[in-house]
Amino acid sequence: MVLKISRLEILRDRRFGPFMLGYATSALGTSMASVALAFAVLQERGSPADLSYVLAARLVPLVLFLIVGGVLGDRFSRRAVMLYADILRASAQGAIAVAFFVGRPSLALLMVLAALSGLGEAAFMPSFNALLPSLLPPDRLVDGNAMRGLAQSVSTVAGPALAGVLITVTSPATILLVDAITYLPSIVVLLLLRIDERPRTPSTMLQDLRDGWHVFWSYPWLWTVTLQFTLFNLLVWGPYLVLGPTSAERYYQGAGTWGVVLALYGAGSVVGGLLILGRRWDRPLVVTTLVSFLWAAPSAAFALRLPLPVLGAAALLAGIASAVFNGLWLTTVQQRVPQEAMSRVMAYITFGAYSVGPAGMALAGPVSQAVGIAPVLVTGVVWQVLATSVVLTLPAIRAVRRPETPAEEPLVRA
Repeated sequence: MVLKISRLEILRDRRFGPFMLGYATSALGTSMASVALAFAVLQERGSPADLSYVLAARLVPLVLFLIVGGVLGDRFSRRAVMLYADILRASAQGAIAVAFFVGRPSLALLMVLAALSGLGEAAFMPSFNALLPSLLPPDRLVDGNAMRGLAQSVSTVAGPALAGVLITVTSPATILLVDAITYLPSIVVLLLLRIDERPRTPSTMLQDLRDGWHVFWSYPWLWTVTLQFTLFNLLVWGPYLVLGPTSAERYYQGAGTWGVVLALYGAGSVVGGLLILGRRWDRPLVVTTLVSFLWAAPSAAFALRLPLPVLGAAALLAGIASAVFNGLWLTTVQQRVPQEAMSRVMAYITFGAYSVGPAGMALAGPVSQAVGIAPVLVTGVVWQVLATSVVLTLPAIRAVRRPETPAEEPLVRA
């Protein structure tokens, strides 16, 4: 028990504790809103196509403006960028809620408001990922990222479940309004937060983009892992998010099975976050690469139509791998990339994760109709095993050690 309490002491930090509370509150609201928005659109407009348009309207600007968000985070105060982004997201969600309260909103209005929410997300994410080193000392970054992952994992599990209950007693519009309100703690914390941030040297947007790319490309381990998971989202995870529920519907018990798989994945993320709290690894990227094998487990289980308990275990392991990977990966980046370029580098990483995933999802359905579900899933599994095996052999991956190790490379590369 003493060990567990000591791992949570990071929440007592006068800056990190309130910051994490604000983030956890808004993350819970966002998870609830994803369910509420789907039901609100379907109930009021009755068209799955309209829902697709609204979701795409949020995702497209999010992807397109991520790099710009990274430039903003490095050029201005990250705290201020996040503050204005939260205000924009809260306003957009609040406006969507009001639109549904007033009547049947037009598709154009919903798409515009969704796009504004996506713009806010694009501005928020790079600065959020880059801010943690300004709040915590280097030796606490693993715990900080683990706690952030725990908050995200808990919200991913609890948000949809809570939204499902509230929809039966209130309305989707009410939950959307609650989501807008959940941004308020984060806004207040960001208003009061005091961080020493270095003044930026003025330059053009294009020069900022070039300089950020130069820093990103100067670390072989950084662009190698980013490329690996860009292709992972295209070949493995995008198809899985389409063919997983399709397989559950055809070969298991439908939505109930898919709900169990998602819940166990979320539970695994919580377990993984707890596993890395208070622990350190000499070779963090070796650990992240090893656990990456497990991300293919759910696809393999669905492809082989394994029994539900085995499928659930695969989802649990994938969730654990996700938390371990994200916590150690973010810490590795934060400890090595220069602070003045951190937001742009984080934007390039996130852009890689988001850019081709939708293509994988879009292609999975038609390809599976032509060749079958199992071949598509197996292709992803084989790719993941081969790609991860290759990455594991690379000297650039094995050479990265935690900063306390004497053989560590310089934290800031010229």
